[in-house]
Amino acid sequence: MTALPYKRVLVKLSGEALMGKESFGIDRGTVRRIAEDVIEAVKLGVEVAVVVGGGNIFRGSQIAGMGLSRPAADSMGMLATVMNVIALEAQLASLGQSARAMSGVAMPSVVETYTRQQAMEHLAKDRVVLLAGGTGNPFFTTDTGAALRAAELECNVLMKGTQVDGIYSADPKKDPTATRYDRVTHDEVIRKDLKIMDTAAFALAREARLPIIVFSIHEAGSIAAVLRGQAPCTLVTA
Repeated sequence: MTALPYKRVLVKLSGEALMGKESFGIDRGTVRRIAEDVIEAVKLGVEVAVVVGGGNIFRGSQIAGMGLSRPAADSMGMLATVMNVIALEAQLASLGQSARAMSGVAMPSVVETYTRQQAMEHLAKDRVVLLAGGTGNPFFTTDTGAALRAAELECNVLMKGTQVDGIYSADPKKDPTATRYDRVTHDEVIRKDLKIMDTAAFALAREARLPIIVFSIHEAGSIAAVLRGQAPCTLVTA
């Protein structure tokens, strides 16, 4: 088997990726498919960490007008990410893959509290590390949290799973003339305001010289296919 260019990757998934065709919550079949995708990547000899958002369970905009502060709303969002990684951890375990759920918000009776050293040890033992709780602080998105964790864990690349197969010049769902970039720089993404991750995440990745791959998570086996160079995607580099 040809050696892959990546030894350790972090996969960022939105909470909505776990919904499948449902309008809320977690779709069992979708979680199983994603777990199988992650396992396929591990079998390629790649160490895998995963950050999952919480938008399938909670979004601050859903309770706008209730007087909830931004820090309180963000805390609720962090709890939603913990629910998602618990579901994914259980699915991976049921398929025979060792995994550890870790949270940036301490709740040791539920999941491990995130520390860089412990996460690195899990990865070295071929355990999938599932990272919840964002950065553990309000005002930061899970995209920024993913960039931070990828840099901390010395990942070779941050893989951002989305609804589309890369970064486009415009929204391809609205503009049929939109074209997909095969390769683009962090600076270009920020300057052109290409909305696939928030600016803070791109800026952090740029400083850490962390490549980002943007790809579609909706096809079975998509993670491994991207790692093999067999699926459409956009590579963001310095």
